[in-house]
Amino acid sequence: MAHAAPASRKVTTRRRTPDVFSPRTHAMAKVAVPVVLGLVYGYWAAANRRDAGPITGWNLLFGFLTALVFAVLYAAVREVAPRLRRELHALLWFAFTGCAIGFLYSQTGESVLRSTGLGLVVGAGVLVTLFYRYYTHEDASGRRLD
Repeated sequence: MAHAAPASRKVTTRRRTPDVFSPRTHAMAKVAVPVVLGLVYGYWAAANRRDAGPITGWNLLFGFLTALVFAVLYAAVREVAPRLRRELHALLWFAFTGCAIGFLYSQTGESVLRSTGLGLVVGAGVLVTLFYRYYTHEDASGRRLD
């Protein structure tokens, strides 16, 4: 009588992609990315607010304060979000993105309802996209699946 040979127990290890950048580069990027994104966001908000009018001191102050608040909130969300479960992780990015887009749109002079609606629509798109990504790349407790 013929029997099937036992399956070999070959251990396969999954290799991660190499990290191209040094730890120093990652540390600099951790500070530089929020600052650069904050400056872009602050300029965008100030440009929306002045509506092609002259650049004034108040407009510059508004832009820099908006940039500061955005950079601090972005850095906080980026620090806190990975520690949360995948549902809350995606929900935090939804809230941040929706508020950021709604605020930018409100600076154009549109109504609060239209600004809120646009923020909710864009935030919902971010929520669905990130939830799908985290659902397919993490287990239920938030550990990455490699």
